[in-house]
Amino acid sequence: MAVSIDTVYQKVLALANKEQRGYITPQEFNLFADMAQKEIFEQYFYDINQWTSQEGNSTTFSDMLTNLQEKIDLFHTYADNVPIISDFGDFIMDDIPNLYRIGRIRVNWESETLNTQPEYMTLQEVTTYNLSPLTRPSKKRPIYYRYLHLDGRKFIKIAPNPVMDVDQVQVFYTRKPTQPNWNYITVNQKALYNSTNSVDFELHASEETELVNKILKFSGISMQKQDITQAGAGLESTQVSQEKQ
Repeated sequence: MAVSIDTVYQKVLALANKEQRGYITPQEFNLFADMAQKEIFEQYFYDINQWTSQEGNSTTFSDMLTNLQEKIDLFHTYADNVPIISDFGDFIMDDIPNLYRIGRIRVNWESETLNTQPEYMTLQEVTTYNLSPLTRPSKKRPIYYRYLHLDGRKFIKIAPNPVMDVDQVQVFYTRKPTQPNWNYITVNQKALYNSTNSVDFELHASEETELVNKILKFSGISMQKQDITQAGAGLESTQVSQEKQ
């Protein structure tokens, strides 16, 4: 399902080099490849929000949402036994590999053989809820919230507090795509593709054309070649229009 990094690079070179308009080095390509993949990945969540806000129950909307969900499903994963680092029920978000967005959290309360999913709240909401015994968090109805430590690390606090090394915390989340890399060896002063240590794009196979178009656009901006930029942007715009018809 992945997109070949070498296939995309060769297509970008073919388009950029047409009529000797410019050459994109492997270092530049890798930079633009990472930017393009991140931009496409971010767009998934914006598009899902846009399509779900549409009124009615059109089959077209359902198909678009199904397609988008299929693309995002590739990045759904989970972390078992996330370490609680204090007696206050905290764990460090930065310790979860490639975390992009948290989907849900599950706590296994060992003392009560109970599994529950804490509800997310803002810090302001937590303060309000704690004022009343009726809404105060319990093991049957736990909550969690995010906060930023003074040292810049991002934390999540669960209430009531899970016991360190006893209660187990599991986090289901959407991870970031792995950074793509076109690795190469130099032969006669020419860069030749080397599959060793190369990393393909992790996006759905259908994104190959959009990756080419975006990288071409970024390359044109970098080389200050307006014709390359316009070609990439034009192709990108055409594809987006086709996808939304």
